[in-house]
Amino acid sequence: MIECDIPGSGHLRLEHLVLDHNGTLAVDGQLLPGVGEALTRLAPDLSIHVLTADTFGLAAAQLAGLPVKLTILPRERQDEGKRDFVLRLGAERCVCIGNGRNDRLMLGAAALGIAVILGEGAASATLTEADIVCTDILAALALLDHPLRLVATLRT
Repeated sequence: MIECDIPGSGHLRLEHLVLDHNGTLAVDGQLLPGVGEALTRLAPDLSIHVLTADTFGLAAAQLAGLPVKLTILPRERQDEGKRDFVLRLGAERCVCIGNGRNDRLMLGAAALGIAVILGEGAASATLTEADIVCTDILAALALLDHPLRLVATLRT
């Protein structure tokens, strides 16, 4: 669990990390360098879930051996599927990271929503639902390794 007090915003008590795969952890289905190590560092503190339509059919192979739970979603209504997954976990205990339009609802529902802008870009609707926007997945994951960065960014 990761906990921190955000002045003016309240207390975060995060138990679940929910991630999009392609465009967030991977580009063209290939896991980005350093992502596996970063997820492994976070695994003792957070239950890690990866949600994807698996467009490239590579998610299971790319995530093999990592401490994550992979869920392949149907291609239809992914935005609702991702949000509903987060709600079932308990949105108030979730941090979510994504970039696509289908990630916007889960970012908005989560206690902490982080949008990333990588080579694939990010949907503007997703950016407006996020609490934080990062231009690098490793920087986004490092926020969770160093919660005082969350305080510095989110305090009012």
